[in-house]
Amino acid sequence: MKKLNYLILSAVIFFMISESCKAIPAFARKYNMSCQTCHLPVPRLKPYGDDFAGNGFRLSDKPATRFFVETGDEELSLIRDFPLAARFDAHVTLNYANSKKSDFGVPFILKLLSGGELSDKISYYFYFYLSERGELVGVEDCYLQYNDLFGIDLDIYFGQFQVSDPLYKRELRLTLEDYQVYKVKPGLSQMNLAYDRGLMFTYGTDFGTDIIFEIVNGCGLTEADANKIFDIDKHKTLVGRVSQDIGKFLRVGGFVLTGKEDLFNNAASKAINDVLVYGLDATVGLNDIAELNMQYLQRNDGNLLLTGADINPSKDIATKGAMAELILTPKGDKSKLFYSALFNWVDSDFKPLNYSTGTMQIGYLLKRNVRLTAEGTYNFSDSDNAFPFFSLGIVTGF
Repeated sequence: MKKLNYLILSAVIFFMISESCKAIPAFARKYNMSCQTCHLPVPRLKPYGDDFAGNGFRLSDKPATRFFVETGDEELSLIRDFPLAARFDAHVTLNYANSKKSDFGVPFILKLLSGGELSDKISYYFYFYLSERGELVGVEDCYLQYNDLFGIDLDIYFGQFQVSDPLYKRELRLTLEDYQVYKVKPGLSQMNLAYDRGLMFTYGTDFGTDIIFEIVNGCGLTEADANKIFDIDKHKTLVGRVSQDIGKFLRVGGFVLTGKEDLFNNAASKAINDVLVYGLDATVGLNDIAELNMQYLQRNDGNLLLTGADINPSKDIATKGAMAELILTPKGDKSKLFYSALFNWVDSDFKPLNYSTGTMQIGYLLKRNVRLTAEGTYNFSDSDNAFPFFSLGIVTGF
């Protein structure tokens, strides 16, 4: 009943607001610009779009005052038109997860998104999953952002976000196939590079160096306990990243995560697991024509319970993985036809995590905000049981 009430409330809000939203995404609607300005193709961000998001969803040449209600109270920032957008994805799949079945995955994704300025320095962003493969997931990304603290390019984010966002954003990938290396959680560990709660600080320099620091709970998006506490233990996880632009076409970066977590077996015996993740990444870009993204990560778990039945923790469980993604848009931001390829590889002492796939996708833009896709993936994680799967899909934002 609780989920049903959420669904009804969300649907009512959507239809009340969408009447005035017309048929384009919220930021394009607000600034009267094409989605092409920030995306190539939707939802992938161009550098301009990345800068726009990093600037708190504001444009330097568009005065913010016109987007707020004039109430006579200078201390009140009230958005004139509440920004709302939706994303709807549908896929027809064949042999997905080696199911040997065809399936109509409709809706595969349905979510409402909102974001924008609350003042000249404060912004917000969130989205609510009405349906993710048939499940009412609720809120995932949800944060407040303070832009340009102390008058320098220092931003603070407070809320829910993906630990891997400073690397490559999973929510903006083109393929149905995910970036698997960010999702690995060996044994009973709750810690990975996907969603978490905390603070993120980002600092950019004029000479192309970006420095990012995060402090998060380290247990994902767990529900609050009876005491209204989200964190499952007393530990916090620290994350650092440094990246550097080299010339016009290359960016390289380094990443490190360190943290502890309390794990319990079926007998309620506690083990404190030490987690260390580190790695390198690089992006090679050729204007708007081609982009190659590469990621390598190594993870070490020092005191891990592999199952609830374990009495003694396992020592030094190593997991390593890589991701490589190639995106081709032959006509730059004028391209309607585009191509992408993705390689995933995970090799772990905890064998259930082992994963190897190769993916190819061809896409076509019916409209700037309507994308058709044809995708094929070959999963060779188990050489004795390798299998392909395929999908035809449509991705929309409005």
